[in-house]
Amino acid sequence: MDSVLIANRGEIACRIIRTLRRLGLRSIAVYSEADADAQHVRLADMAVPIGGPRPQDSYLRGDAIIAAAQACGAQAIHPGYGFLSENADFAEAVAQAGLSYIGPSAASTRRMGSKAGAKTLMAAHGVPVVPGYTGADQDAALLAREAGRIGYPLMIKAAYGGGGKGMRIVRSADEFAAALASCQREAQGAFGNARVLVERYIEHPRHIEFQIFGDNHGHVIHLNERECSAQRRYQKVMEETPSPFLTPELRARMGAAAIAAGKALDYCNAGTVEFIVDPQGGFYFMELNARLQVEHPITEWTLGLDLVELQLRVAAGEPLPGALLDGAPAQNGHAIELRLYAEDPAQGFLPGSGRIEHLALPAPSPRVRVDSGVIEGDTVSIFYDPMIAKIIVRDKDRPRALARMAEALAACHVQGPKSNVAFLERLIAHPAVREGRIDTGYLDRALDEFLPVAAQFDATAVLAAAVAVLLHAEATALADHSPWATPDAWRMQGAAPRELYLQQGETRLRILATGHHGDYTLHIQGHTAAFVVAGARHDGDVLSLRLDDRALRLRVHRAGYTLEVQRDGTRHAFALAPAYVDATSSTNNDDAVRAPMPGRVVLVQASVGSAVEAGAVLLVMEAMKMELSLRAPRAGMVVAIQAAAGEFVEADSVLIRLD
Repeated sequence: MDSVLIANRGEIACRIIRTLRRLGLRSIAVYSEADADAQHVRLADMAVPIGGPRPQDSYLRGDAIIAAAQACGAQAIHPGYGFLSENADFAEAVAQAGLSYIGPSAASTRRMGSKAGAKTLMAAHGVPVVPGYTGADQDAALLAREAGRIGYPLMIKAAYGGGGKGMRIVRSADEFAAALASCQREAQGAFGNARVLVERYIEHPRHIEFQIFGDNHGHVIHLNERECSAQRRYQKVMEETPSPFLTPELRARMGAAAIAAGKALDYCNAGTVEFIVDPQGGFYFMELNARLQVEHPITEWTLGLDLVELQLRVAAGEPLPGALLDGAPAQNGHAIELRLYAEDPAQGFLPGSGRIEHLALPAPSPRVRVDSGVIEGDTVSIFYDPMIAKIIVRDKDRPRALARMAEALAACHVQGPKSNVAFLERLIAHPAVREGRIDTGYLDRALDEFLPVAAQFDATAVLAAAVAVLLHAEATALADHSPWATPDAWRMQGAAPRELYLQQGETRLRILATGHHGDYTLHIQGHTAAFVVAGARHDGDVLSLRLDDRALRLRVHRAGYTLEVQRDGTRHAFALAPAYVDATSSTNNDDAVRAPMPGRVVLVQASVGSAVEAGAVLLVMEAMKMELSLRAPRAGMVVAIQAAAGEFVEADSVLIRLD
């Protein structure tokens, strides 16, 4: 093959394009109306539009993607992950069109497409599975009876799902009916099939997966494990390899089970066998993802492999390299991956959207890798996953890798939509993570321990921001080559103090400064003592200075009129404010329930004239592949409903009014 079409978008499309370029192969991208200016479109040798912004109008249109491949002369299609990557009908259609499909066969994918069928198949081949009900009869009463037989707590899972969608933990029979209805509704919307399975819920489990690879010559191998136990609502937050939990003996047994799972399917190409592991080391098959995984870079880095290249070679009919058939390569160090998202942890991790006004990411190096599908100035769309980048680090051992990740996160700054970077910083600093004892439910049980706290007044952080502003103003003046542009408040009677204002949240801070060129005396309004700063230098994002004879080194990121100071694990955000502002008043109005972001109304549970209690769910929305429950801000009576099920609404639209 010499030309490959990538049936995907974002960072995985960019990742595949770069591998194709390195191998001297031609890349063809497809894009929706929302992605006309996306990075994967700009990187590819050719790009073809395939439809509207919604996935069902573009990236989920297998016919349009195959037609684009044929029109452009592609010999193969790479599905990436997500969208059609585990769609057996698409894989079959690609083959029928005379194109190579860079992934497992339609037959293998079809057998894995149902979690229920997959569990039955794995049990027949000696792979341990969690006890449960996987039958086709989806009668609600039958499912409730099966739940009683299995016992609580249990989990309801979408039979054709993945990525944490359509999953609910149920701890009592009273909760079952509502959880089942919600799970089925989400499964239908996300996967086009409402079928669910019910299985025993393993308390305090770990999530450990094995990368497998098969070829057309009957070989199936594994390439070691990845631990993905740090999760929130079943979505992976942090991945690492090797697992800090596995012993060599347990790793060998799980690896053998992963290979057995692949051989049960006559599996070819890249796949991931996912296991749930109880605290005693008992492990059970969860699912086999018939595709490349988001977290594949940590496997690549520790083994010195390019899994995309390996996919291409296997799809071209080559056997797996002999060195891999003799066993996985020696693992080189410890690797960790974190996902930087446009989301607001303080607002229930509400996904963000909008233009990225400023984006700083760590510089790639032999120890730091960044996989991203956006750059500064791009827009995070409401129609797709809000991932900004994957931050991947590698070092000699786990403690060093965690320290390396802390440095990489410190270099991250996002201006525009809110990001989860401060949450990630608290995550890797948490004792449960550092000691390697986190389980899949820990984040949801103790989320408050990981959420960033609101930055309090910190005089050192305020001074650092002020000094960064002063140094920037002086550097700008020097570039003007004009004595009249020098911002030192010089007068014939002597220098007057310079006045600047910083906004921190709702607090407006007034700072008076005298001095220049890194040596200043500063007064913060409300503090009687003066602060003396000497030798201040701002190189890149690093501010070094002496404050009252203490030498400090802080990271201060400036973008336009905003500054962020990182101090003692806390990010302090400031905005350079004007000297004079109009006094305005604002009042809080809790009479309206508004859409927190653009999305589709799934269910309206309120009715006009009904009385509701504070916190009652009034309406359910679907946005960015997740369900959002909108609740009553207070007790009252519903006087108007301004949205209907199935309707698409814009952000901040009033959906329900209370009296």
